[in-house]
Amino acid sequence: MTQILLYILLGLLAGVLSGLIGLGGGIIVLPALVLIFGLSQHLAQGTTLAMLLPPIGILAVWTYYGKGFVDVKIAALLCVGFVLGGYIGAKIAVNLPAATLQKVFGVALLLISVKMILGK
Repeated sequence: MTQILLYILLGLLAGVLSGLIGLGGGIIVLPALVLIFGLSQHLAQGTTLAMLLPPIGILAVWTYYGKGFVDVKIAALLCVGFVLGGYIGAKIAVNLPAATLQKVFGVALLLISVKMILGK
């Protein structure tokens, strides 16, 4: 029961951060599943992707849309690329050793962090 509550709380935190600043699955849930819950990098990535299957962000999207902050055309185009890219990325990821995959993820986070901190 405690584990179930912890997963729900992690999902809640990711949901709040996703709605607040656009962070969620990849930035919050995935590292927590590996570092706190002890899942392998592969299992954490697959589980995080599975979390995205239902219309998880529908209420957050609705709120942003209501304020005029959603470009539906761009979102649709991103979805097309995301579906194809997700398939390609998954095909590559499942064939990488877990340690390599974890390092690739860490480098990606580091590069994004530096770029965000330093600005344009």
